[in-house]
Amino acid sequence: MTAPEPGGAEVEPSPEAETAPEPASDADSEPSSLDDILDADSAEAGDALEEAEAKAAEHLDDLQRLQAEYVNYRKRVERDREAVLDLAVARVIEALIPVLDDIAAARDHGDLDGPFAAIADKLEGTLSKFGCAAYGENGEPFDPAIHEALTSTTEPELASPVVREVVQVGYRLGDRILRPTRVVVAQPE
Repeated sequence: MTAPEPGGAEVEPSPEAETAPEPASDADSEPSSLDDILDADSAEAGDALEEAEAKAAEHLDDLQRLQAEYVNYRKRVERDREAVLDLAVARVIEALIPVLDDIAAARDHGDLDGPFAAIADKLEGTLSKFGCAAYGENGEPFDPAIHEALTSTTEPELASPVVREVVQVGYRLGDRILRPTRVVVAQPE
């Protein structure tokens, strides 16, 4: 069969053009065996699985680290909050110590009676709920960490220094000394 050439002339097809391409040989056209394909796929899947497991472990480590940081942050904030609260309570009680001194002086002189006595008892009871306590007794061992010596006397029969007289009681809030007890100390010779 001839095809017209542009310009009107017919061209005879070459014998090579009419022949169909030869099919590829069986070895070239047939893919690898099924086992080879499965082995290649499982190797790729194994690599992908290992990579995914490594990423998952890395993300888990990151998540655990962030969670530990958050827990530590919450603990630190709670400790700070408690410290601020303790400091605020201590400051209020320190400001009320002169009032407590006046109440103690009025009680010692017998001037604390009637409604004022009830108010004084309520105030002292409320402060004790927060952990405030007066301390200092005559005859107890002298401890410079909690007592402030105003004067001292000597007594030969003593083995160690003792509080001879409490001049002004001290106040503590839990383990914290708000004001040391002011005392007269008796010391051995």
